[in-house]
Amino acid sequence: MKPTGILFFPAFDWAISPTHPEREERLLYTRDQIFEEGIMDLPQIREYQPGLATHKDIARVHFCVPDIDSQITEAHLISAGSALRMADAVINGEVRNGFAIVRPPGHHSMTVVHGNRGFCNINNEAIMIEYLRRKYGMKRIAIVDTDVHHGDGTQEIFWDDPDVLFISFHQDGRTLYPGSGFMDENGGPLAYGTTINIPLAPRTTDEGILFILDNLVMPILEEFKPDLVINSAGQDNHYSDPLANMCFTAQGYAKLNRRLNPDIAVLEGGYSVESALPYINMGLIMAMAGIDFSNLKEPDYSPEQFKEPRGNREALERIVNTQLRVFREREEKIAQARAKEQRPFRMEMRNIFYDTDYIHETQQVELRMCKNCLGFKIIMSSARHPSGEYYNVACVSIPLHGCKNCQEEGKYAYQTLQKGKYQLVYLQNKVDDDYRVTDTKTGYETRL
Repeated sequence: MKPTGILFFPAFDWAISPTHPEREERLLYTRDQIFEEGIMDLPQIREYQPGLATHKDIARVHFCVPDIDSQITEAHLISAGSALRMADAVINGEVRNGFAIVRPPGHHSMTVVHGNRGFCNINNEAIMIEYLRRKYGMKRIAIVDTDVHHGDGTQEIFWDDPDVLFISFHQDGRTLYPGSGFMDENGGPLAYGTTINIPLAPRTTDEGILFILDNLVMPILEEFKPDLVINSAGQDNHYSDPLANMCFTAQGYAKLNRRLNPDIAVLEGGYSVESALPYINMGLIMAMAGIDFSNLKEPDYSPEQFKEPRGNREALERIVNTQLRVFREREEKIAQARAKEQRPFRMEMRNIFYDTDYIHETQQVELRMCKNCLGFKIIMSSARHPSGEYYNVACVSIPLHGCKNCQEEGKYAYQTLQKGKYQLVYLQNKVDDDYRVTDTKTGYETRL
């Protein structure tokens, strides 16, 4: 059997503040325990060194305002690049699967980036997916987000893409940041049913989460038949995490990972630095590598304290039935949307809050309702940055398999929008792997 690839990047030089929950110790305690236990010396494990993403890798996913350099540090390039390094190792057959234990995290970062929200600036998993599509021609990819916080950034990025299945189970958004991830968030009109949200009641235990995995997540994956399964591996569902209220254990995480059997896992949240993360990460590594984890337990673990909330099983069964129906109706709903929509564009207004940088963003999103492809998208975005600078920008995104008409119309929109009120106009042409931004004041165009 091929080994499991493991990659550590603690990002020593990046922190929101010295005492912030998202700090380098999140990985250091894990690294120390794993090396002390001798896990890295086993033949089932192969260690990899960090990689480095390029600006073009980021531009395949994000419109960074005003530019990429202003929104990221070298640590972000290495965190995203390490996910790419792990993906290359898996796709090239060097390892059976891989776990990128990296920071900064990314799953709250959306298409347009004005700053940091939910501790995230750029989205590591989304960058990896677009890299895999461009380099290896992959089409159908599934993301299972196990972070306690809804992966709203990943959801938004792939909202209109039926070839990327996004499944997120998380603590109910009525009780936790970011206040989203409800069951009626099912994807855009041309991608209905490939966004599956599973909001869980606070205090849900291993029993409840594994019930959801066995009865909802695994049947959907079996029917979707993805080329690749990615675990957006947040670890803050743990009973000791200070930022949430769930009751998952290290054993539960290991069992989930063994059953899910992801090709690639990328670390997201998890802030119980000493009492949880070393045990959870150990469990995930052992599960992915086929090592017995039956004796893995936290020092304070006591089975008596883990009881499912009253009525939770019935609520979980309702979630399973509802979301299976949503997924299985997706093709019919998408066909109806293509047939019934008479307007050339579907418009949506959004308000987005960047909790870390305290930025309020307003968006107007227009999706071309194309009958032949996913349709190109225009995002008009405005926000005032902490520096006091106000930005009003327009972003045009042409999908990877965009039809000829959408390619032409998207390029024309990019040119036309430069004559309007926007300071910066961006083009993200995934068909040609062409990424540009024009400063309308100077007329200067930058290409990546």
